[in-house]
Amino acid sequence: MTKVRTALVVGGGIAGPVAAMALRQAGIEARVYEAYDSTADGVGGGLSIAPNGLRALSVIGADDAVRAVGLPMDSIVIHSWTGKRLAAFGGPSGMEPQRFVMRPDLYRALYAEAAGRGIEVAHGKRLVSAEHLGPQHAPTGVRAHFADGTAAEADVLIGADGIRSTVRAIIDPAAPQPRYTGLLGFGGWSDHTGLASTGDAMYMMFGKRAFFGYQVFPDGRCGWFANLPHPTPMSWSEANRTSPEEWLRVLRAAFADDRMPVLDILRKSDPAEFVSIGGMEDIPRVPTWHRGRMVLVGDAAHATSPSSGQGASLAAESAVQLARCLRDLPAEQAFPAYERLRRERVERIIAAAARTNSDKAAGPVARVLRDLILPTAMKLLAKPEKMAWQFDYRIDWDTPVTA
Repeated sequence: MTKVRTALVVGGGIAGPVAAMALRQAGIEARVYEAYDSTADGVGGGLSIAPNGLRALSVIGADDAVRAVGLPMDSIVIHSWTGKRLAAFGGPSGMEPQRFVMRPDLYRALYAEAAGRGIEVAHGKRLVSAEHLGPQHAPTGVRAHFADGTAAEADVLIGADGIRSTVRAIIDPAAPQPRYTGLLGFGGWSDHTGLASTGDAMYMMFGKRAFFGYQVFPDGRCGWFANLPHPTPMSWSEANRTSPEEWLRVLRAAFADDRMPVLDILRKSDPAEFVSIGGMEDIPRVPTWHRGRMVLVGDAAHATSPSSGQGASLAAESAVQLARCLRDLPAEQAFPAYERLRRERVERIIAAAARTNSDKAAGPVARVLRDLILPTAMKLLAKPEKMAWQFDYRIDWDTPVTA
């Protein structure tokens, strides 16, 4: 058993650059291999970075880069379709606010931060296969093969390649596929809505037919997202065959009966800044996170739906914890230690988000029951201490990891 010195990081989205920076801080040389031929600047909509995510990024000194592109979101105010205020969720005392950020901005910030530290990202490298080097019972490294005919070798291979991870299928050919949540996801920006600033609060609404969230910033811009129940899954490419103008018409019809300013926001939405992500998905549990010298991180290991508000934050946490484990232990011990540190937490958050999705996708009868139950439930749940277990997660980088 020898110390890991080099790593191949497959996937250059969010988890990949963070993992590479954390590995570099741990004394491990990492190179990122990205399937896209160029940078993925225009991919994805709005998301939140929770305090725990910022804290994880602070361990590797990447938190300020994210703060620079995010806007504060200190609380969430929940309404029913009638306009009735059901609850307000504030962050736990003493923690900085969440940050609302567009995924392309987050991607660019992390990409630039990694590049500034000398981390190389090789583009046009779509992974097709990988095999272990050395004895089968005690591999010494990994060789990765890419669609362009090239190959690369390192001590370990880290799959940061998202919810449809190729590395996950290599590690375990029987690994589960993504699960459709019953919701399509949309987002965008609106100007000149005439709405007053919501300050640092995100407003959310359980509509009669769909779910909506928005935040009006001091400069008058309004960032919004919508979750629309849909009976069958729809991929990103399928969803984007429909024009933004047509989707906006569909959304206006879905929210036509709701007594919140959703229609004003949608009418002012710029089609050029409209984002359709297709079907929202998760994976409740990935049974196998690692095999030999290969391991998963981020959505490849623990894909939660966007309803959690924790996807990017969990990816940052896992990337930093993985690097910490590889710093202190040989791969054969580091990967099980990493999984023990992460599995229970991430699966609990995935399950919580799944319960939220079921409320968003409620049918006519379930919606009536939901609207009856929600006011009481919100009074019980809308307490900062109820969310502290998610937000108050700390990584003690300086403490050695033991097997």
